[in-house]
Amino acid sequence: MLEIKINEEQNLERIDKILSEVLDYSRSKVQAMIKENTILVNDNPVKANYKVKTNDIVTVEEMVEREIELTPENIDIDIVYQDDYLLIVNKDYHLVVHPGAGNTSGTLVNALLYHIKDFKAIKGEIRPGIVHRIDKETSGLLVIAKTDKALADLSNQMKEKTVTRKYIALVEGVIPHNLGKINAPIGRDPKNRQRMAVTEKGKTSVTNFKVLTRYSKNTLIECELETGRTHQIRVHLDYIGHPLVGDPKYGRRKTETKYGQFLHAKTLGFIHPNTLEYMEFDSELPLYFKEHLETLE
Repeated sequence: MLEIKINEEQNLERIDKILSEVLDYSRSKVQAMIKENTILVNDNPVKANYKVKTNDIVTVEEMVEREIELTPENIDIDIVYQDDYLLIVNKDYHLVVHPGAGNTSGTLVNALLYHIKDFKAIKGEIRPGIVHRIDKETSGLLVIAKTDKALADLSNQMKEKTVTRKYIALVEGVIPHNLGKINAPIGRDPKNRQRMAVTEKGKTSVTNFKVLTRYSKNTLIECELETGRTHQIRVHLDYIGHPLVGDPKYGRRKTETKYGQFLHAKTLGFIHPNTLEYMEFDSELPLYFKEHLETLE
């Protein structure tokens, strides 16, 4: 349980607005938690439009995700490695990783439940074995844990920033320097809660990149993550004025494509939770990505 004391600057602000910023939750999630009475003010339930007062004590108890019934589905997925503890999947750009509200089918999780018979790792009811995720429009490598022990170990490696994660990205404009480091905190966009943004109240976020190829109007780069924030690469590249080509949320509308953003999780490396040996996997760019590069000058 989290306890928050309201300060003078927050006086008379709506509670759902303040908590969405403080907790880095969407406003709709905060409102749902208020309805569930998992958020109290001075030990009393309130409504989402309640205006807090200086020295109010707000207590927050994490809302338990409602259990939903998941159906195994025979969806074709590219499993590039598998053993008794984990598997590596090369995800297609159009595939959502795990179910969400109103979306309980057609995801990678549904496919995993069909193809993997020895699934023992559960992280919540709707994310079995999911150690990390990549966006629907992003292709590439994901590691999935098959046991609780593997899930805990791999999740800790992510937290400790010891996992190697390299992405190939095609961006707008020509980047003049060969190497770059973007160190800018990321949080919910205060002007649009459906987006992330570089903001002073955000969490530390670091993306390193190097230029691979320069074209007349675009640059192909390799990005390596030090942190793993939601939409990190997309937000950081937009922040420096070089948004991803085709990005429907952070890019330029004139470059939107049926493939979404040109971003591919190419390299993934970690310590195996059982053998303790370092493993690294690499994947080819998708065909549509390669074909698009061939059209550039």
